[in-house]
This record gives sequence, C-alpha cells and structure tokens, in this order.
Amino acid sequence: MSTSLFARLEPRLSSVSKPIQYVGGELNSTVKDWDCGAASSQESGEGTGAGETVRWALMYPDAYEVGLPNQGVQILYEVLNERDWIVAERTYAVWPDMEKVMREGDAEGPIPQFTVDAHRPVRDFDVFGLSFSTELGYTNMLNALDLAGIPLHATDRGEDDPVVLAGGHAAFNPEPIADFLDAAVLGDGEEVVLAISEVVREWKKDKAGPGGSAVNRDELLRRLAVTGNVYVPKFYDVKYAEDASIEAVVPNRPGIPFRVRKHTLMDLDAWPYPAKPLVPLAETVHERFSVEIFRGCTRGCRFCQAGMITRPVRERSIETIGDMVENGIRKSGFEEVGLLSLSSADHTEIGDVAKGLADRYEGSNVSLSLPSTRVDAFNITLANEFSRNGRRSGLTFAPEGGSERMRKVINKMVTEEDLIRTVATAYSHGWRQVKLYFMVGLPTETDEDVLQVAELAKKVIAKGREVSGRNDIRCTVSIGGFVPKPHTPFQWAAQLDHETTDERLKKLRDTVREDKRYGRAIGFRYHDGKPGIIEGLLSRGDRRVGRIIEQVWRDGGRFDGWSEHFSYDRWVESAATALAGTEVDLAWFTTREREYDEVLPWDHLDSGLDKDWLWADWEDALAVADGSSDIEVEDCRWTPCYDCGVCPEMNTEIQIGPTGRQLLPLSVV
Repeated sequence: MSTSLFARLEPRLSSVSKPIQYVGGELNSTVKDWDCGAASSQESGEGTGAGETVRWALMYPDAYEVGLPNQGVQILYEVLNERDWIVAERTYAVWPDMEKVMREGDAEGPIPQFTVDAHRPVRDFDVFGLSFSTELGYTNMLNALDLAGIPLHATDRGEDDPVVLAGGHAAFNPEPIADFLDAAVLGDGEEVVLAISEVVREWKKDKAGPGGSAVNRDELLRRLAVTGNVYVPKFYDVKYAEDASIEAVVPNRPGIPFRVRKHTLMDLDAWPYPAKPLVPLAETVHERFSVEIFRGCTRGCRFCQAGMITRPVRERSIETIGDMVENGIRKSGFEEVGLLSLSSADHTEIGDVAKGLADRYEGSNVSLSLPSTRVDAFNITLANEFSRNGRRSGLTFAPEGGSERMRKVINKMVTEEDLIRTVATAYSHGWRQVKLYFMVGLPTETDEDVLQVAELAKKVIAKGREVSGRNDIRCTVSIGGFVPKPHTPFQWAAQLDHETTDERLKKLRDTVREDKRYGRAIGFRYHDGKPGIIEGLLSRGDRRVGRIIEQVWRDGGRFDGWSEHFSYDRWVESAATALAGTEVDLAWFTTREREYDEVLPWDHLDSGLDKDWLWADWEDALAVADGSSDIEVEDCRWTPCYDCGVCPEMNTEIQIGPTGRQLLPLSVV
C-alpha cells in the first residue's frame, strides 16, 4: 500500500509560489484504489488478484503550466486509467522553491517526488514514464529521479525501483540519457503502453507465484525487449572506433533484436482521446481543448523531425472530429477549440470540418483555431469560418527560409509570389496582423539568405497597406535557430555555431530597424544561438553525452528550456569536465558534418525511414543549394510513392479522405 504525502506537503504549500499546482483534483482527473487490479480480478473470478495491479507514474518533465496541457500525457493517462487493473497518476517538475522544501523535509525526512493525483511517492509505482517533446527536459528528469529516491543510473536500481521509461519525439535518440533509462519506446503510445502493462502484469503474477525469486527485474526488461517494440539500453553495447566515432551498437545477450521498431497507431477514429480533458487549476500555457485531426506529415520538409518520424499520414474522419469537439466542450467547459496537427489545413476535409463546426457553434461562446498554416494551404473561406464567432486573431505562416533558394533547399516549396498573394488576401479581408516564422542556421545558408527575411517582411507590409488602404498593418517576424535532428535528411549536417547565428540575427535586426518606412510596422522576435547548440548536443549525442547532463544537473541545472534558468556557460564547463581525456568535445557533437558511412547513435532505432533515401535527399538538398539541380520532393498523399520506406517497413498505409460525409448538426434533447 502506498501512503499519500499530502499531510506532509500541505503545511509547507504557503511557502512556495503557485501552490495550487501541487494540489491536484482537477476536473476529469482520476484517483483509483491502489489495489484496483486485485479487486477487479476477484470480482471476475480470474484469481486471487495478488500482484495484478499495474501502476504508472506519468511525467511531462516541465512545470505544471507546461506539462498539464500536453496532449500526449493526457491521452496516456486516460487510456491507462480506463483499464480497471491499472492505476495511472501524473507528476510534473517542481520549481526550485518547492525542491528546497522537499529536500529540507520534515521530522520524517525529505519529502519525495509525488504525484498530483493522490500525492503518492513516485518510487512506489511499477513504471515511471516520461514523455520528452524536447531534449532540454533531461536535467528535470534527473532531478525528479533524485527527489523520488530512485538511483540515477539504471545499473544501480534494485528490485523495488520502478522501470524508468522514456517516450516522445526525443526518444527517437535516447542515447544521451541511456545511462539513466531502463527502457524507451518509439512512436505512438496508445497501444504500446497497454502492451507494456500486460507484460508487467504477467511478470508480477509470475514473481508472486512458485519460483518467483528467479523472476527478477532483468527478466521483466528482457520480456519487454524481445517484443521488438521496447528499447532497453543495457542490453546493447556501444563499440567506438579509433577516430572516436561509433563502430557498432550490438545486442549483448541472446534474443534481443538488432533493431527496435517504432509503433504506429492506425485508425485514429478508434482512439478518440482525450475524451475527458483535464481542466487546470492554475494558469497554463494553453487554455483550450485540442483535437488532433490527423497524425503524420509527408510534405517532406528536410529539417522537420516531427514530420519524418510520424509518417504515414492518418486522418480522423469529420464525424469523429465533430464528436470529439462536442464531447470535449461539454466535459471541460473550454471555450476555445484547437484543431491540431503538423499542418492542419492539409486535412482533406478541412473546409467541411471548419464550416460544420462554425455552423454548429455560431452564436455561442465557442471559438475555433488552427495552428500556423502553410502558405499554399491557406484560403480566405477557411479563415472566415474559423473567425465567424467574431474572434479574429492574427494569422501565422511559416515560410521557414528567407530566400527562395533556401526554401528549395529545405523542400518548403513556397514562392515569394505565393506568400505575397496570401497575405494580400488576408489584409484585404480585414486582418491587420500577420506573423511569419523563419529559421536561421539552415545548411548552406549565407548572410544574404537571412537578410532576405527583412526584404520579404517589407514587401508584406507594403502589399498590406496597398490592398487595405490602411497604415496600421503589422507583420511580426519570429526567428528560431535550426537544430539538426535524427531521422531527417539533415541529420548529417553541421550545425551553425552560435557566434555566426547571433551575427546574422543582429544584421537582420539592424536592417529592419534602419528602414524608416517599414521598420516600425515589423516586429522582430528571436532567441540567441546558445540554447540551440545545447539542444543540438542532446539531439545528436551518444552515450558519452550522459555524463555532461549529469554534471550540469549536479551543478544546479534545472528547467533548461526556460531562458531565465538556462546557463550556456554551465553546459560548456560541464562538457569540458565530463569529456576531459576523450577525443570528443562539444563541437564534435554539434558543428561537425557527418559522412554517409558513419554509424549514427540512433541507427539501431527504426523509424521506418530508409537511410539511403534520407542520404539521397540530403544530397538533393546540396545539389539544389549549388544550383546543379532543381529537385522537389512532392507529397505522397497526392502523388506516387517516392520510397521513403515507412509504409512497407512498418506495414502501414496512408489513411486519408475525402469520405464524402458531412458534420451533422447537434440534435436538441
């Protein structure tokens, strides 16, 4: 039995900021009996129930205000708790003031990392599952492990410690945190968490039965690994070559697969989650109900890891989308609904979805929103439907590259004429604000490519003033630094050093500000290049990077995704200390270009993408950059297959409409 820590926490909450984030009890949250599996098996007559409850502590390793709205954790929380033999609770990273309170503790000792649902110690659970959207949450993971009383290193864990399991996009290269993980899962989580739970349940039954002493923790990890869908780092040895690169990553015991495959969820209509969205008690970064209208993207942007690793495209039907929206509004009370995907306007029935939902909720307080829209997928009819209830926010487009040459290099096939025509349409129909998102540091980029961002923004303002007849037109330029990611054609690229990144951003900023005619109408938002270098280290690093992460954490590193907590100097100093005596350094992992025959740290992790296809696409990008080719990779949703490898390798297929069905109006009861 696990005991609630709330009686120890409550007297101390008044001493920390935003104490409500640690209280729990949100609308639609779940607290289950610790031994619910035993009760369910006894009721069904399946056995004594001993050891049949499987318990998950789920963590998004960031603050409550960022973690609670995370769609992935909410979905897994609900899917797991629907089973009457599984307990799933949530935990988030605690702020430094709460960490101090917990480490100081009380008369009983330190207060360990706890769940917000029933305030149970995380160490009491069977599985501690962490979902990483970004690698900059790794130090928060180490802090949570330490606060929980779970040994940092997987090799030091005992029979009573939970299985530490990573998922999310960053798990497609978990090697930098391999020393701290028991296991990792690639791809969609809905089905695989249930499969893992079944394995844990059977293992617990066997452990409680005759001869159970031989059914140890390693046996559980072995059972997970042999499925081919769960990566257990301790069962793989990494061999290094004389030049410090990786020579091979190979299994170190019989029955362990040489490659671990990602999991792909087919038929999203059968998984309409979240059906009971969590309603936060404290302010969060997103105050809306979100519906994922499709998963995957095959536009082929060469920099985009999310698009590459989530293939193929799988759409939800218009009917399921409508049902999820209505159910979510009723269950949560949210008044804004976001229709999410990597490129939502590409849904084959987005026009019918938008009109059907706008008709349904016209005259109500419910508003609809889309994330950033591709320039070539935008149309004014769609925009008008989403703003029909009078909430007209700014429009966001992502050209990504400042010059047409760069857009061809990254396979973002949007011309300057396309963008000007699109914004002209928006401004002429009453919009006053447009946001444009670009990246700096892309492969083969020059200063001139970046300065073209300013020229493009000026043309946008000029066209907006022309078509609207007004001078209060605004354009906000937002710049992000490019970070090469695993499982993309740019995984071999050298990352731009932070000094050059900052120089280019300064030139761009000065060019905008110096323009007396348009400068004041153009907003400019950017981050310096230093955090991107660290993200690059963590994105493409191998197991040697783990010692850097640990050193940073021991030196006080927390919340590295937050600019006010991030310290570049701490990372640089920790890298120098941790890598002393080796042949590698920070630059080796970041600003160095890789060759085709180099074994990459993630090559044994199968996203379905053919490595030769990725390399050929990388070479095509370089050929486009120097003008020797004009190759465009089209979207295989609407063109013949171009052999990326995902569908045959993963035994999947594209699932798109149109279905020809319509969204029915709500019936009045």
